[in-house]
Amino acid sequence: MEGSLLTLRRPQLSWAKRFAVLIAAIASVLSVSAVNSPAANAAVYSSCSIDGCSDAASANSTWSDLGYPTARGWYDWPDGECSYAGGEFYNNDGQLPSGDTFYEYDVYPRTCGAHRDAYRIVVDSDTGVVWYSPDHYTDFYQL
Repeated sequence: MEGSLLTLRRPQLSWAKRFAVLIAAIASVLSVSAVNSPAANAAVYSSCSIDGCSDAASANSTWSDLGYPTARGWYDWPDGECSYAGGEFYNNDGQLPSGDTFYEYDVYPRTCGAHRDAYRIVVDSDTGVVWYSPDHYTDFYQL
């Protein structure tokens, strides 16, 4: 009976094929990282004169009046709507000054729990400098 049993073996890959698989895996990881990190090429401007800057300044004033909360979550807004404080902004791509602590806030209020848009302000809690990002951290305009 032993002679009739088939022995299943995994096919062995040559070193060249193993190397090709490794290169393909690395390329896949790198392309996913590039897609998930659009802010790596962010532009930082020293002033803000684009559409939305006045709305961002108004939102900043309200967040300042609220004491720039650092906990993530929905906060009551003066007009009966809500706005979201996103907690710490980690500056992973190094667009803003390194070593400082930043917090992010939505610009436009909405109904509590509603879908968030891409408009943010980012506040440097060390210096008080505020940036407006109309495109979820692709560009920063200093207010």
